[in-house]
Parts: sequence; structure tokens; C-alpha cells
Amino acid sequence: MALEQYPVKPANKLYYGDNLTIMRKMSAESVDLIYLDPPFNSNRSYNLLYKNTTGLPIPEQIEAFCDTWEMDFEKSELAYDIPNIMREYGIQNDAVQFWYYLTLLLKETNPRLLAYLVYMTVRLIEMHRILKQSGSIYLHCDPTASHYLKVVMDNIFGKDNFRNEVIWHYTGNSVPKLCYPRKHDVILFYSKQKEFYFSPQNVLIPYSELTERRYNHIDETGRRYKISALRNGKQEIVYMKAGKYPDDVWDIPVLRGKERLGYPTQKPLALLERIIKASSKEGDVVFDPFCGCGTTIEAAIKNQRGWIGCDIAIHSIKLIVDTRLQKYALKENTEYEIDGIPQSVEQARYLFESDPFQFQYWAVERSGGFCSNKKTADRGIDGRIYFEAGGVLRNMVLSVKGGNVKPSDIRDLRGVLEREAAAHTEHAAQGGTEMAGFICLNEPTKAMVQEADAAGIYEYNGVKYPRIQILTAQDIFDGKMWRCPSVVKQIRKDKGQSYLAL
Repeated sequence: MALEQYPVKPANKLYYGDNLTIMRKMSAESVDLIYLDPPFNSNRSYNLLYKNTTGLPIPEQIEAFCDTWEMDFEKSELAYDIPNIMREYGIQNDAVQFWYYLTLLLKETNPRLLAYLVYMTVRLIEMHRILKQSGSIYLHCDPTASHYLKVVMDNIFGKDNFRNEVIWHYTGNSVPKLCYPRKHDVILFYSKQKEFYFSPQNVLIPYSELTERRYNHIDETGRRYKISALRNGKQEIVYMKAGKYPDDVWDIPVLRGKERLGYPTQKPLALLERIIKASSKEGDVVFDPFCGCGTTIEAAIKNQRGWIGCDIAIHSIKLIVDTRLQKYALKENTEYEIDGIPQSVEQARYLFESDPFQFQYWAVERSGGFCSNKKTADRGIDGRIYFEAGGVLRNMVLSVKGGNVKPSDIRDLRGVLEREAAAHTEHAAQGGTEMAGFICLNEPTKAMVQEADAAGIYEYNGVKYPRIQILTAQDIFDGKMWRCPSVVKQIRKDKGQSYLAL
């Protein structure tokens, strides 16, 4: 497809990082349309992503990734600070009071839901700030959370600016057991104010073949028409319209065939094209704060819109570059930019100093692992590498240090390794922790290397692997990887655990 067909703008950007941090740096009223599909069950999403990118699922009994929706200390503090944030952004006092009482209620009855709403509320406040006055927002969610999110959005965007609860209906074979098959998602559609851009004529739905047959004549311009008899005996020529307007139930097929990229929450391109065509003009900027595998970005490119996307997973950024942007032959630094991914030790150091947790995520993912989602201590584990050995999934725990490092860091990691290995002794058939990796920004001392060597070796199929390994940021940039058995049977070009390494 020729690039000239789909011109891009310098505003096109991919951000790697926490979308809250990114949005707080964005200018007010800088985007025309926001679409977001936030994850609700991050354990499931990460598990499926890992399965699709490595070939093996993470067993349910292994808590590989801490779910984002835990009411930890950080979210507890944020929950009580949200009323102040709301007042700062000019949100009405009744909404502030509602949030206060909702927090009191859910803290004891449903802390996971409260954690999710805290996470979403602070981000929706920022989305309201960066959205233009003529703009609109579409929030994609499932029926288990949509009613809670609607109340939050009523408070932030105003209940008078609620436009539709769009139902995306899809089909599939399911046998009813305890309830009817669940075959729809909810998309909450809000505008920022009463006057906003909306052109449903851009997304007219073609008439059915049966309707077309009724218009059984075609004029010299190719338009279909039918001849109707009037009561007075005369005849009338009735032209078939271009299509019918969509209502709030969208029957759009789920992903099929080549469109699938293996991403757990991927949505059909046709779904995003309908939203973008109806609620933005050519040249407008579309923003997706949870861009995942980049369906929104491709829909924007295809329909001559500018775009901004961000994701906290480096795997997502790489997937978008290698599929969506490569498909349209877009050139980095000319037609789009990537922001937030360190390309040197100096940039990695800057990331650590500005956002230590994002540095941790980057180090784990850049070295081929998957992160713990917690921004608090996870008993010494910042991520894991999984590999197949003896027909079961085993793992290597990872620890990241961005500041000064010392021998006691390796001794602590050895303690974590021994603790994790012992925890799986009674269930050896389910796999367990066999190795540990230490990632550091600064060079390790000689004593640290000696401590790692003292941990011994792990042997599988006659190959010996150091039980504790050390990688520096420079090692990662030099292309060095962890020494562990491959998790996937087939050979891949990069010879690493993940084909998505950046």
C-alpha cells in the first residue's frame, strides 16, 4: 500500500511507559478523540500474551504476575487524594462527595474493584484535560465493570455529555449453562461538551442483499432505484440511499484469520475504523492510552488521522513497530517517534532517575522477561523468565537494581532463589524456580561476581547454566541475554526467549 495514500503528521508518537505519567506531560486540549480499552484482569492478559509470544502458558497455580488491581499502599493513598485532584480540576463538589463515600464502601466490601476504579479515575481526569472542547471519548469495557465506570465518567465528563452505551455484539458457539452466553462488550461514548464533532454519515452501513434486490433498477450513474406505485395510479422513482445509520448495537465480527496478531485483547480493525470515522476528521489526532497491539493506530493511519499511543509493555511497542507501522512503511524519526525506550546507558540512567519503576519494567522486558506489576516490594522478585525443562514450565526470577550495588544484593537474591525453589519442592511436577538473574545499571563489583559464582550451577540435558547470573545495562545494549533453556521449540532469529526484544 503506497505511503502517499495515508499521510502522517509529526505528532505521531509511540510512548513507552505509564500512561498517567505521559498524560500529565501532554498539553491541555491537545487531542481530538480518545479510545481506550483498559485491561480489567491483568493476570489473564499477561498470561495470554506470554503464551502467544513464547508458546507456553503460565500455569494458573503459579502466580507469575501480581495483578494490577490490588489495593496496595500506593492506591490507598491515591484513593484519598482523588477528591483533592477532582477539586483541582474543577470537578463539581457532588462528584467529589460521591467518590468519598464510594471509597468508604468499597474499601471493605470490594477492594479489588476500588483499586481498579482508583487506577481508572485518575487517568480519566487527565483524559478530560487533554481532550479538545470538540472532542469525544470511547471507553471499551466488559459488562462486569461498565456500570461502575459509567458513574465515574458521569462525574468527570458530566452526565449531560453522556452520548451512548454502545453494545458491540459478536457471535460464537456457546452452550448456556448457568446463564445466557456472554457475547457483547460495552463502549461508553462521551463528549467533552454539548457541541462536539460527530458525523455518523461517514459510517453508513451497507444495505442487505435482500434490500438491494428491491431496488432492481440502475440508472446511468450506477445508482440503484425502484419504481413504486402510488394510490393515484402514478409511479414514483425511489433511489436507494447510500446506507443506513448505525444504531447503538454494533454487529461487527470478531477477529479472524490474518488480522490476528496473538494479542489477548486485540479488537477488530473495523470496530476502530467506525469510531474514528464518526468522531474525528482527517488530520485530527487520535489518542489511545492503552494501545496494546496498535489497532487504533492502524485505523488512524488508514483514515488519514494523526495518532498518539502509549503502553507500559515494551512487547506492545515492538509489536506495533514490526506489524502496523511496517505495513505502511512508516519511518521512525521521520513519520513517527518512539519516546521512553532507552537507547544508551545514559538514557537508561535518566529513566531510572525520573521513573525507577518504569526502569525496572524496561530492564526486565528488555532482557526477555515479564514483569511483576507491583510498584511495591514483591519479596525480592521484579520479574521472571520461564522456560521448558523436563516437560514442565520452570522459571528464573529476576531482580533489578538501578542505584549502587553491593555483594549483599547477590546474597539477598540467592536467598530469594532458595526460598522459591523450596516452595515448589512438594510440587516438582508443576515446575519451579531453578535460577536467578540480577540486572544492574552500574558495573558489579568483583565480590558480587564471586557471590554469584558461589551459587553453583543448574544442569539440564547435559548443559550447565549458572544458577545466578548478572547482566548490566551495557550488557543488555550489547545484545547479551540470559543463559537458560529455550522456552520455545522452534528456532527464532534472535535466539532469545522473546522475539519481541528491543
